Parts: sequence; structure tokens; C-alpha cells
Amino acid sequence: MKCAFRRRFLTRVCTWQRKKSLQITNSGVYNRFARTVKGVGLFYNHKGTKRRTARTNPLESGLATKWCRGVHDQNHISFTEAASSLYPTFVFPVLSTSTMRKHLSLPALALVCCCFWGIQAEVYTSIGQMTDLIYTEKELVQSLKEYIQAEESKLAAVKSWANKLDVLTLASTSDPEVYLAHPVNAYKLMKRLNTEWSELESLVLQDPSDGFISNMTVHRQYFPDEEDEKGAAKALMRLQDTYKLDSESFSKGKLPGVHHNAILTVDDCYDMGKTAYNEADYYHAVLWMQQALRQMDAGEEHVVSKADVLDYLSYSVYQMGDLPRAIELTRRLVAIDSSHQRAGGNLRYFEKLLSKQLKELNQEVQEPATEEPIQLGTYKRPKDYLPEREIYEGLCRGEGVKMTSARRSRLYCRYHDGNRNPRLLLQPMKEEDEWDSPHIVRYLNALSDSEIEKIKELAKPRLARATVRDPKTGVLTTANYRVSKSAWLEGEEDPVIERVNQRIEDITGLTTQTAELLQIANYGVGGQYEPHFDFSRKDEPDAFKTLGTGNRVATFLNYMSDVEAGGATVFPDFGAAIYPKKGTAVFWYNLFRSGEGDYRTRHAACPVLVGCKWVSNKWIHERGQEFRRPCGLTEVD
Repeated sequence: MKCAFRRRFLTRVCTWQRKKSLQITNSGVYNRFARTVKGVGLFYNHKGTKRRTARTNPLESGLATKWCRGVHDQNHISFTEAASSLYPTFVFPVLSTSTMRKHLSLPALALVCCCFWGIQAEVYTSIGQMTDLIYTEKELVQSLKEYIQAEESKLAAVKSWANKLDVLTLASTSDPEVYLAHPVNAYKLMKRLNTEWSELESLVLQDPSDGFISNMTVHRQYFPDEEDEKGAAKALMRLQDTYKLDSESFSKGKLPGVHHNAILTVDDCYDMGKTAYNEADYYHAVLWMQQALRQMDAGEEHVVSKADVLDYLSYSVYQMGDLPRAIELTRRLVAIDSSHQRAGGNLRYFEKLLSKQLKELNQEVQEPATEEPIQLGTYKRPKDYLPEREIYEGLCRGEGVKMTSARRSRLYCRYHDGNRNPRLLLQPMKEEDEWDSPHIVRYLNALSDSEIEKIKELAKPRLARATVRDPKTGVLTTANYRVSKSAWLEGEEDPVIERVNQRIEDITGLTTQTAELLQIANYGVGGQYEPHFDFSRKDEPDAFKTLGTGNRVATFLNYMSDVEAGGATVFPDFGAAIYPKKGTAVFWYNLFRSGEGDYRTRHAACPVLVGCKWVSNKWIHERGQEFRRPCGLTEVD
């Protein structure tokens, strides 16, 4: 009954908008809408069966996000007028105004928004949710094919009319009086002009696009937005930096662990460069504009002009401090388009600036620009806020792991029965040492496949952008250094969650009564969580004050998927890297027995290069552990 009401409501909204009858070509659309309103989300098809999660290439994810959103530019804001005041003829490249997209009228949009309160933004932060866009796109393609078929059928009918009337008029115009002398011909002329031409007019006026437009209207609510495209582009750049991949490898889709390639066109590379340029990220703007130019020079088809690429590239190179190359690129731009509105002024500005620098260095001869193409390593990547960036990213690449033979000899594997816990006596856990100090262990077969699928099923409709706790206010907020979506599950919601919580308690010997809820996280395109502490430090005493359960004493992390490339958990302080393995779990203590934080446990989730990463974790708190993990005699016991 409720679904029927929602269907009627949606039909009326779309009918009111288009003032025509709604023609939905895909029966799954209505059921998807009904389930979304109920809060289930888009993870079931119209038959109600669960869809499987596909392996995901981040390059394909970015292209899908861009396709669904529709290609359009944002207005570019000039960085400052200061440079122009220093040299009035110097002009910055400016992006074109975005093309207008079709939307529902305001009243219809208001009505639809009342129903679609559960729609979630930031699609790119969760591969699990992005996979549904693949099915959405498939449905739209099918709808588009049906529209094309309808247009072709209409055109065929009109052609048939035209051919028949062409033969008829050829005969009638040869001698009109003789033709009309026959009464049947006279009658048929009256009939054609009075009736049949009106029918032809109605046929021509028919709009076969109604069904396709209606489907687009229904699906558009699930489309990624401009922020999603920007986030996906930044994710590719993050992967490029972390794993030291040049733009050409990315452009050709040559990524480790990938079994099929996805390519970036000239226009894709240009858009990547523009995204970086708009963020004043000239380092990546240079890399991607150079790649666009390289593919353009190789003869690849493109829509963007070479002048536009050179415009952005020359200015970005100038911002990187390479004046000779900026002059060479600008001269190339002037040679292509001598009337370019910025090229001439920029060239004079660059040459004047270079001349000034040469005078200051007492050099009279200008060094020619290098002939070597710009590539990864040509310019130094700017420093950012993270002090251990190089160590962290090196560990993500498998570099700098401090696993020596002496340390490896101290690592063992064993059966763990939780101090003779009755639930583990007959089937003890397989425990492996991952690191000796601090002690990190991995448990094999910590979750079964059926448990993993059930947890994912419960979590998917609730996935929302993962948050971090503000150290000053204790309030949860989103952050660019954590790119994933998460959901929290209570033990009372399903026997599987209760069983997992009990298993964690049995394995660790710590009570989970004061622990936080089971958190499920799914990482998006280039999903990561940069180096962080799980426990609160002395400078943030109120971080867990509202919970009233003390600090986070330990972390239990379940890996719920394998990852083809990337996605390791790394500890920059002591050089450890732990790789995801489906069904296993890792455990470590964040606090010493004294309650002091173990600062060595600062860790990170490396960006997912290829694959779909699912994890769940349990943060165990101090309260209730007094007799389960007694205090030590020294600060670092």
C-alpha cells in the first residue's frame, strides 16, 4: 500500500512537471524509489535480491562519477588582483562559465525533497555505495536505447509517409485536372488534407523522449555532484603521490592488481589538471596538463583546444618557479593563437621577470629551457601539514618496513583459547604475531563469510561520511584526511553483531560492555585514514568525556575484504605494515597498563589503490577492565 502511494506520488510529480503522462521504461525504478524512502537504500534490485559488489578500479570510479554528474565547468575565481596591480597586462587563465543543467521546477523539487530525505552525498567516499551507480548507469543506457528505438520507429513511419506522398504528388501534379476528374482521387485528396495530414502532424509532434527524461528525473537524485567529481580527481592525485605513479601510467590504466585497463582521454587529463588548478595545486596541474599535451601531440582526438592546455600549463609551470619553461610554453601558445587574450601579456611579464632575475645573478645570457618533458620528479612536491608524510607513504609502498631477521625470529603463531574460555576450548583461535613491540597480533578466521555479508548488509543503508573527533571540542566532524563512509551497529540489532561482540570479548579477555559500538567502514576512491591515534592525548582530555568510559585502551580491527593493491595498515613510528586479509583481525593495546598512551601506536590506513576495502572495528575502553587488565607498577608496563 505504501509503495503504491509513493509510486502514485512520484508519477504525479513528474506528470505535473512535464504536463504529460509519465512513461517509466524500467520497472525497477519505482521499487528503488520505495526502498530508498524506507531507508534501505539502493542495494537491492527490483526483484529484492542483493547485488554483488564488483571489484573496482579507481580510474573507472572517477570516470563513472564524472559521467553521471555531467561534464560542466565551475566558475573560476582569479586568485588575487595583487599580481595584476604589479604588472597590469599579466592575466590569469579563467575557466568558462558552467553550462546550466536541467532541474525540476521549484514546487516539484520541494515535494520530491520531502520524500528523499535519506539521500546521502559524498558518493565517492564509499566504493560500496558507488557500485550501485553502475546499475543506475546500466538502467539509463537501456532507457536511452529504448528512446533511440522509438525515435527510429517514428522516423521510419514519417519516411514511409513521405515516400508514399511523393509518388502520389508526382502523378497528381503532372495533370491536375485529369487527376481530379476521377471522383475517387478528388475524395482521397479531401480526406488526406483533412485527416491524414493531421495524423502525420500528430506523429511528428510525438515526443518519444518522455520515458527517458522521466527515468533521468527519478535517477538524478542519486547522481554524484561536483564535489564528488572533485573528490574523485583528488583521490587519483593522492594515489599518484602515495604510490609514485606517473600521469602516463594512470592515463593508460596501468595499475598493479588490475586485470582490465581503463584509460583517460586528453579531455579527462585536462579536467584533472583544471581541478588541481582551481585548488591552487600547481604541482598536480602541471603533471596532468603536461599529460594532456603529450596525448594531444601524439594525435589523440580531443575536444579541448591546445591553446587552453598551454595556457594553464604555462601559468602552472610559472607558479612552480620554472620561468624558462614557462616562457617556452607561452611562446608556443602565441605561435598557435597570436590573438590570445592573455598570452602576449603573460609572455612579456615572464620575460621581464626573468631578465630581472638574471641581472640580480649577474648573468647576461639566458639559459635555454630544458628539452626534457615534464614528468613525476621534475618538480619537488610541496610540503604539507603531515610531518611523517614520506615515512607513511613509503610504508604504503612497502618501503622502509623494519622487519629484520632478528625481529622475525621473535614472532610466533599459536592456538589461543582466551585463558581457557569455554567458548574457545574446543575451537581455539589461530593467533599470529605481526609485531613484537608494541605487541600486535592477527587472528585467523575471526569472521566467517556469512557473518561478513550480514554485517555489510546491515551497514550499507546507514553508511555516512566517516568523522573524526575534534581534539579541542570533542565534537565529531568530517576531515579530508579520512576518506571513507562508516556505520555503527548495536548488538541488539542482529544475532550476528551480538556474536561478533562476544567473540571479541572472549579473544581479548576485555569486557565490551563499555566499548563503543561496532563500527563498519567502507573506503572510497583512494580511501584512506592518515596517521592518527586511536586514544585521546593529554592535550584533549574531553575527547571521550560524554561516553564516561575512559580512554580507548585497545583496538580490535576486522578485515572484511581482500584488497588487490594498497590499503595496508601502517605504523610509521616503528615501521610496520599489515596487509588486509579477508576474515582476519588484528589487535593491539593503545594504552600501557598504567593508563598512559603508547604513542608508538600512531597508525594509518593507506589509500586503496585497487579494490574495495571493508573493515569493522571495536574500540575497547578503560572502564570495566580494572580486574581484567590490572595496572602495572611503572609508567610503561
